[in-house]
Amino acid sequence: MSENHYERARMNGDEYHDSGEFLDLLSLDAWQALRDPVRSALAGAAPQAGPIVDLGAGSGLGTLLIAEVLPAARILAVEPSAVQRAALLCRLGPIPELRERVTVMAAAAQDAPLPDRIGGAVAMNMIGHLAPPARRELWGRLRDRLADNAPLVVNAQPPAEPTEIPEAEFVRVRVGDHTYLGSGAAQPDGPDTLRWRMRYQVLDHDGQPVREVTAAYRWHVVSPEAIIAELSAAGLDAVTGPMDVVRAVAR
Repeated sequence: MSENHYERARMNGDEYHDSGEFLDLLSLDAWQALRDPVRSALAGAAPQAGPIVDLGAGSGLGTLLIAEVLPAARILAVEPSAVQRAALLCRLGPIPELRERVTVMAAAAQDAPLPDRIGGAVAMNMIGHLAPPARRELWGRLRDRLADNAPLVVNAQPPAEPTEIPEAEFVRVRVGDHTYLGSGAAQPDGPDTLRWRMRYQVLDHDGQPVREVTAAYRWHVVSPEAIIAELSAAGLDAVTGPMDVVRAVAR
């Protein structure tokens, strides 16, 4: 993979510019495992008070879960990646009821203009994109807007420390005659940061490579305990549930 990939992606403003076509497909199993923890954590959401904000909505797998769990809720799906937004809009397009309820915003979580009052917020599989100061600022913005007892749902993804991770396969999915395979490796890139190097392969029915796409991005590692400490400092009470899903409410 070219060493210039990260800088190209940063200049494009879309870290998923090259890899976006694979992410929805290769995230299906992960979201299946997250369904019950996220569903439970959304208890207490207050859609009557304001929209549910889905930060880093990606291709919309979490957005659809929010819509299913909260059938009366309006949803603000915030996603900076054009590739991911395209997948999200394709998902919403054929379903008039979802087109009515879901607004898609092209923005990063830390920059998105938010309503004064929200009925809950979800930030799944994305918090490592934010450096610690931006993360703490986000907690404060959400704290000021959450309705009474409305939850903020966020997860921590391993590792919790910037440790070298040798390349390993994460997932493979069969589609027709092709198998899509995702793997990755990481190197420390600062006191709280990893640089992930991802590889996406398309294999034919004999297991021979048809295509290969590589991507790189920086990730700020954080443990569930550190997230809870930050949330507490921001005025939220938080607990960790299954799959390191953290649920927080404003005090």
